[in-house]
Amino acid sequence: MGDDSRQGADDSRRGRSLALLVVAILIVLSGVIAGAVIVPRLPPQEPTPSHSPLRRDTPGSQSASAPAREPIPFMRGICWEAAGRIEPSDLEPLTRIHANWISQTPFGWQRELDSPLIATSIGSGGYWGESDAGLEATTQWAHERGIRILLKPHVWSRAGWSGTIAMKSEEDWATWFRSYRQFILHYADLAERCRIEALAVGTELGGTVQREREWRSLIAEVRTHFHGPLVYCANWAADLHQVPFWDALDWIGVQAYYPLSHRRDPELTDLVRAWRQPLADLSRVSRRWGKPVVLTEIGYHSLDTAASRPWEWDLAGNLSLDTQARCYAALFRVLPEQPGIRGVFIWKWHPDYARAGGPADTEYSPQRKPAEGVLARGFAEIERDAR
Repeated sequence: MGDDSRQGADDSRRGRSLALLVVAILIVLSGVIAGAVIVPRLPPQEPTPSHSPLRRDTPGSQSASAPAREPIPFMRGICWEAAGRIEPSDLEPLTRIHANWISQTPFGWQRELDSPLIATSIGSGGYWGESDAGLEATTQWAHERGIRILLKPHVWSRAGWSGTIAMKSEEDWATWFRSYRQFILHYADLAERCRIEALAVGTELGGTVQREREWRSLIAEVRTHFHGPLVYCANWAADLHQVPFWDALDWIGVQAYYPLSHRRDPELTDLVRAWRQPLADLSRVSRRWGKPVVLTEIGYHSLDTAASRPWEWDLAGNLSLDTQARCYAALFRVLPEQPGIRGVFIWKWHPDYARAGGPADTEYSPQRKPAEGVLARGFAEIERDAR
């Protein structure tokens, strides 16, 4: 091409570029003017579960670190008990206490703590609420009421606590992770299919968390199946500070059965003082890893000894509805001091409300007890402050 031809082509390209620039400026100006004239300013609204900003509707990341997400509204959660068939109306009491999340817990079963195989009951057998059909129906009915779901699969063994699961050989470790992979990917697929908002990749598996390479590989694979936030639920004492892969997750989960007082029927001021240290420690964990902390399980018996060893299912003591209520009141008093903590799930809530809890019940349920009123007021205050 000659010099005159190149010059002509250059002039032509510059002319087209200038014309396109003028058109672009006019489009932007017209959009700004139109927006200023006809677009109303809407008040901020909490998104509905089916359009939650917590989820990403794009393929999962293979990155070693968790993908960036929007900050989460405070999770006012209840641990929902799996049961026989329920009615949609069984979820209505949750709206009265201002709960906006529930956790659902299907189980895998391990014969011995060093057995490398995990059995599941995803179809018939066991409680309907733990089956796939029960999980799906409960999720649908919760979503219809504006309640979000944390799917929180557990491994259970009659031989002992899941936190002490450990294999005897490298071969058994490889088999265990293959079995666990099959277990957790099943629920990742179910969670994706049902548009569940969050998934726990593990719960209180402290004997396994030092297998960092296997856990990172598993978390990356889960993200290719499920596009919402992932959390691991650590035991407050055993593995919270031992987990090396918090950076690969979205939230830091804590099973928060902290002892608050060895006294029977302790005063509220003593419980408030006792709560400050562990919650401040959790905020430090949040800052260190740059992740929000969620108390994925916390509960108290209706006993005068409830604050001493809240993790003991068969705790001895005398009936005391007030001690249970004060433990929760102390928690809600201190929570606002620690912005790194973004949610709490209360253990536990039974679907059959009319028969649950009550003034003679010494178990964990807060239903039809003073503790239920404490939860309702605490959740309502958090909800008001978020507006």
